[in-house]
Formats: sequence, structure tokens, C-alpha cells
Amino acid sequence: MKKTRCIMVQGTMSGAGKSLLCAGMCRIFAQDGYQVAPFKSQNMALNSYVTKDGLEMGRAQVVQAQAAGKEPDVRMNPILLKPCSDTGSQVIVNGEVRGQMSAAAYFGMKKTLIPDILEAYSSLAQENDIIVIEGAGSPAEINLRENDIVNMGLAELVGAPVLLAGDIDRGGVFAQLYGTVALLTPQEQARIGGLLINKFRGDEAILRPGLTMLEEKTGIPVLGVVPYLRVDIDDEDSLSTRLEQNKVKKPLDVAVIRLPRVSNFTDFSLLDEHPMMGVRYVSTVKELGVPDLLILPGTKSTMGDLLWLRQNGLETAICKLASQGVPVLGICGGYQMLGQTLSDPSGSEGGGACRGLGLLPVDTVFSSQKRRTRVQAVVTAAPFAGAQLDGYEIHTGQTQVHGPAFCRLENGQEDGCVSGQVFGTYLHGLFDTGALTQKLAAYLCARKGIDCEQALTLTHAAYQEEQFDQLAEGMRKALDLKAIYAMMEGKR
Repeated sequence: MKKTRCIMVQGTMSGAGKSLLCAGMCRIFAQDGYQVAPFKSQNMALNSYVTKDGLEMGRAQVVQAQAAGKEPDVRMNPILLKPCSDTGSQVIVNGEVRGQMSAAAYFGMKKTLIPDILEAYSSLAQENDIIVIEGAGSPAEINLRENDIVNMGLAELVGAPVLLAGDIDRGGVFAQLYGTVALLTPQEQARIGGLLINKFRGDEAILRPGLTMLEEKTGIPVLGVVPYLRVDIDDEDSLSTRLEQNKVKKPLDVAVIRLPRVSNFTDFSLLDEHPMMGVRYVSTVKELGVPDLLILPGTKSTMGDLLWLRQNGLETAICKLASQGVPVLGICGGYQMLGQTLSDPSGSEGGGACRGLGLLPVDTVFSSQKRRTRVQAVVTAAPFAGAQLDGYEIHTGQTQVHGPAFCRLENGQEDGCVSGQVFGTYLHGLFDTGALTQKLAAYLCARKGIDCEQALTLTHAAYQEEQFDQLAEGMRKALDLKAIYAMMEGKR
């Protein structure tokens, strides 16, 4: 029988860098000649992805799969929670929607999902040499221990050794690590084979006395001090520092509205990679100003976030900019908001009906049925006509269009709508090929009267490959890989 090794990365908190560390390990092990797959039993994020077979999974494991040189597979993330309110989420199991649940309801039933988790894990293990497992939040959330299926509970189920990572960039890293270990049971403590300090800036020699004391107090070796690696890799969720960008130092100013339930903001990674365009995220009228391009992104709560736009004055500001000729692009939920009306007879968005921003001649009716599909398309709207797209749809609702389309899909159907300088589409990933990005940069430069001599030379996929290699190089220098390989063999 195939013997598959595994390693699990847990963190002292959300945002400690688990996703990036796992992506780096996936790359390192793949470079070392192993077949590698990432795994996270339960993910909570609004950045999701549609696999080739039309199933939905969390973006973090997509990135890790790409780092490992593997096609993203829903088995890598069997449970995905997409928050739709402060107390409830859409529950997706094996890529399919199970329904909306309150936090209490999900907490009460999640252990029934263990067979789904183990089946997905075992199936991946049969096909790979190493499984790199990502935890969630912190294992020291002791109120959740009894029903844990993503941290120590999962580690025990699959027999995984654990690396515990702390974020020094936020301060108090020694207390983070020591306190987390102290709150675990002796059995859980014994499962931790090494500690990691993540996002370090400075002279490691100054850190050394603290590392020694930490090892003495926990009885666990520090297996790496990972520097703050300036790699540009897609982020998972709302804790991303990408969303904190609010200033632009490039010729073209692209403002993305930071909606309360913003989803799939990874759509804009390639725009920010372009030498002419700078992307910033805004949530107030004061921050908005007069950008060269305004983008309404996707959202998990279209009608709720539209009400938020209306209440904080951004709706009026957006409509004013559009009337002044500022280009506006809406993607998925943002596209729906730009229309005339939105109605929800099935209650999937909370029910009721409301008017849209009125910038596109489209009307949307929501339903409980979610459309998930990968598509190729060609843009038909001037001035971007001819740009080849490779993206995906992931949305509820049918939109009736009463104007020219934005693009034509490979099956001959049309998608999106255009009205003057206002554009809308359901396609996520529309900039990833680089074709639309180049045409957009040329269009915005021409409008601004500046030269667009600098071109984007890489597709998003090629750019990501470079970034994965840089990540792996930085982590190789920082980690005790010999000890980590030994951990996976059951040695301490």
C-alpha cells in the first residue's frame, strides 16, 4: 500500500501566514521531486474558484495546488464556508451548496462531515507522496475543541505532525506561541514537532535569546525564522493586506470599491502587476476621489452591499463619476448592482426587490440555483474587442440584458452588457490572460493623454510561477527542512 507522508501547518491566529507557508512547502516538495497535494478540511473565505468539473473550492488551496504543479481539485478543500452575514454562512460540501446555516446550526452538525473529509483526504493520499495540510484560525480556540475538524482534531484523524507558526509582524510572537502551546492538551502538545516564526524583519541574532527561551519553556524546537517575503501571491480572504492599499504610485489610478462582503478580489491581481496601473481599495466617498477606472467587484451579498453603497453615499458618487465619463466596470455582483432592478422572489438574498444604480440596461432575478462553470470568451465591446478571456462564472441570478453584450462565450452565448463607458460581466478571472489588461491599459492611457509604452510581458500564470519560485527560495533558506522531512517520517 502506498505510504503517503503529511505535514500540517497551524497558526497562532488567523492571518499568521499559514496559507503562504503551505504554498511554499508545496513548491519545495514538488521541486524535490515529490507528487504533492494541499489539503484544508474546512475553509471560510469569499475568494472561491470553480474547478474544471464545475465545483467550488477555496482560493487558498487553488494557489497551493498551482504551487505544487497540480490542477485544483475540490478534494483539496471538501468544506467551504462563505459568510453571508455576521452569524451565518453558505455551506459548500465537496463543491456543492448544502444550504445556508447559522453559526450555531453548523457547529452542531459539522462532525457529521468527518466522513466527507476523510474520504477526500484518503483519495488524495492514494495519488500523492506528500499532503501539505493547512489549519484554520488557531488550535487554541478551546471553546471549539470538542467539535474540531480543521486543527488538532484533523491532525489526530490523519496522524499529521504539526508545525505551529506565529506572526512576529503583529507583535508578541513569543506570547502567541507559548500561550497557544500552553492551552493545548498534553496529547496535542506532543503532536507539535516544530515552531515557526513568520514575517520576520531584522537581525535574527537579536532574536536568538528569545528563541532559546521559547524552546526551553515549550520543549519544542524552533525550525525556522521565515523573513517577510515580498512575494506577490493571491490572498485568501478579507484579512489580506492587499485590501489595505489606498494610495497609487503609478500613472493610472484604479479604484475598487471595498464592499462589506467583497469576494474574488483576486480578479484584480494582474491589474496591479501592470507597470502602468495601481489598484487601491476604497470604502468611503472621501477615499474615492476621481480615479481613471472604478470597479464594483463581486460580493456574496449583492442586495445587502447595494444598500450599504446607498447608505454611505458611494452610490451617488459612483453615478456622478459615471455621468462625468469615468469608466466603470462591474464584475458578477458588481455587474448586477449596475443594472436597473434586482429582485429576489426565492429569498436567496434575503428576499424583496430594489432598484440598481441604473447605469446598465439589465434586470436581475435571483434564485437558489448557483451557476458554476469555467468559460472561454472573446470580448466584443469596444474598445476591448478581440481580447481572449479564460475565466469562470460563480453566481446566483439570471440577468436580462437590454443592450449590447460585453463578450461572447465559446458556446456562442453572450455575457454582460455595455452602455457608453460602463461595462458589466459575470466573468471572474477576466484579466488573467493579460489580453484584456493590455487593452484596458492602452484605453485608459489614451483617455488620460499619456504614453502606454510599458507592457505586461507575462500572463498571470507565468507571473505566479516566478513568485512561487521566489517563495520557495526564501523558505528553503529559513527552514530546517531536514528536521521537517524527519517529522514526516515520524521522527522528532
